[in-house]
Amino acid sequence: MPALLNAQEESTPTQEQNEQRNVPEWVNTILERVQIHGYAQGGYNFKSAEGSVTNSFVLKRTIFWVDANITDRWTFRFMHNFSSTVQEYYTEFRVTNNNLFNIRIGQGKTGLSYENPLSPSAVETIDVNSEGVAYLAGCSSDPLNGPQGGRDLGLFLFGETPNKFFRYEVDVVNGTGINVWDNDNFKNIIGRLEFRPVKGLNICVTGQYGRGKALVDRPLFNPAIALDEIYSRHRITAGLAYSSDMVNFHGEYLQGLDGEVTSRGGYLTGSVAIIPKTLDFVASADYFNFNTSMREADMFKAVGGLQYWFYKKCRLQLQYVFKNANTDYKSFFTRTPVHMIMCQVQVRFN
Repeated sequence: MPALLNAQEESTPTQEQNEQRNVPEWVNTILERVQIHGYAQGGYNFKSAEGSVTNSFVLKRTIFWVDANITDRWTFRFMHNFSSTVQEYYTEFRVTNNNLFNIRIGQGKTGLSYENPLSPSAVETIDVNSEGVAYLAGCSSDPLNGPQGGRDLGLFLFGETPNKFFRYEVDVVNGTGINVWDNDNFKNIIGRLEFRPVKGLNICVTGQYGRGKALVDRPLFNPAIALDEIYSRHRITAGLAYSSDMVNFHGEYLQGLDGEVTSRGGYLTGSVAIIPKTLDFVASADYFNFNTSMREADMFKAVGGLQYWFYKKCRLQLQYVFKNANTDYKSFFTRTPVHMIMCQVQVRFN
């Protein structure tokens, strides 16, 4: 991204300037302790599937969040998506003098998979998550659990070594997603380990031991699970990511177990700089099998396109997407090729 100053940062008065203008002390306190962030993503989608053509302008996300530093160890975050609902609200406390041990209580993204915790404003693809992450991390396409944005409510313990070589995370969450209380009295446990042996390289393994309560009756890829049935919901992932000025990529192997049904897949997504920090070529290859014991329960997705960073964290994206099947999270699935052209503008401020 271009190393340009944020326009808001340029125009924000300093504490000394405020004192000269006789600004009340509480205003200075807020400026010191509260940071406002936000971004919006919207554009145009063209889709051709089953002989039907649709196109529409879309507003995918309008996200606003506030970080408040209560003390030098104690913080609070509130995040709202004006295109959807409240996304995150949690308080976080750093127990150790360094970042070795932190406690978070509230609602936020879980540590399952490498990709899920990433912000859509940083992911290369407009379609954001791979099919495996969308399904297994509860981002959008699992009908039994519903679209939860990869978030949950609970207790999060995490930290990293001073040299940032090793990072860990343990989440104890409801397992029901965002803005919902636990509906089965069983807490899901998510573990995450990251290793960073050299600069730019990240090796990540995650897992989940949990249960779910079915929101639908006998979905297409799991016909043995009935509405309101409590079922096992386990996951494992192993991923690799690399980041530099010229090349960025991340990929994962993912596997899930819902009741007696096994699903698995993998993806590789990345970008190569054509003009460093300005213009990138983006590509992704993604495979996921929703039920390994069923014929034709798999899907392949390929993405190719360009992204132009016209300002700090602001970009224009143009991508072509091909899928060999047409799906949605309500278990609609047809073995029909899908072609999409997606355009998106992202504007972000910190």
